Amino acid sequence: MQRFRSAALWLLFFAASICAQEPYPGKPVRIIVGYSAGGGNDLIVRVMAPRLSEGLGQPVIIENKPGAQAIIATEYVAKAAPDGYTILMGPTGPMAMNPATYARLPYSSTRDFAPISTIGQFPLIVTVGASLPVHSVRELIEYAKRNPAKANYGSSAAAFQIATELFKQKTGTGFVHIPYKSSGESVQAVVAGQVTMTICDPPPASGPLRAGTARALAITSAERHPSWPDVPTLAEAGVPDVEVWLWTAFFAPARTPPAIVARLQKETARVVRLPDVREGLAKLGVDPVGGSPEELGTRLARDIEKWTAVARAANIRNE
Repeated sequence: MQRFRSAALWLLFFAASICAQEPYPGKPVRIIVGYSAGGGNDLIVRVMAPRLSEGLGQPVIIENKPGAQAIIATEYVAKAAPDGYTILMGPTGPMAMNPATYARLPYSSTRDFAPISTIGQFPLIVTVGASLPVHSVRELIEYAKRNPAKANYGSSAAAFQIATELFKQKTGTGFVHIPYKSSGESVQAVVAGQVTMTICDPPPASGPLRAGTARALAITSAERHPSWPDVPTLAEAGVPDVEVWLWTAFFAPARTPPAIVARLQKETARVVRLPDVREGLAKLGVDPVGGSPEELGTRLARDIEKWTAVARAANIRNE
């Protein structure tokens, strides 16, 4: 009887060991996006998802959880099981700018997450609707000062809000903030004439700009971007010292095993270098990166410090 029990215990231990060594991933991986479908991060991850799925050997499911400047989605992933099956599409806004602008957050960007890899980086585009009688930044400034009751802007994240508040400081304008759930919605509001302008990420603006329903007045990079060679920089347009580059990246919940983080980083770096993915990202105005977890962690800490100083100077503080 004792021998039978010993054999049974050994079999249980062996089975448990087999399960513990089961290769990752063994089921679909969910990527949580804190904005509505059609926003910049949503468009970027959908370019990557089929190739990520091929590399991981499992379906990659994209879940949109918009609202509250992506706080809802970010908190959700922070509290998820650290097993590599729930990943955050974590852009500059919720990860570096929310800590700079909110007095309290239900998550810590630096303590509650394991950095995986930066996907890409991009400048922002000052965008207006094609029906607005404005064809340059100078004309936009003049329009805002002549029509203060109509001067407003659409924004879906702290990143775009801070960039626009910085623009307002430099130009002496009084654009009023109108919140949206994604940058795609902000762009559509501009196209429909519901708001005067938006300073947004390139992906959701790309389609309307190429279709002629929206107009790009300037870009926030120091030099003209190869995806938008005809769009002047803000400095060229007469507004210096408003250089803004944003990024988006993958983060896992803290305490995710290093081997799983390494596997996800390797796949991200591989995918963003594939010719078809690079082409898809280029059409969205995104420069691929695919860096290491350490590089992402350093960038995150640096940007929190940088944007905290900008938010303090702009007197931006959200409750």
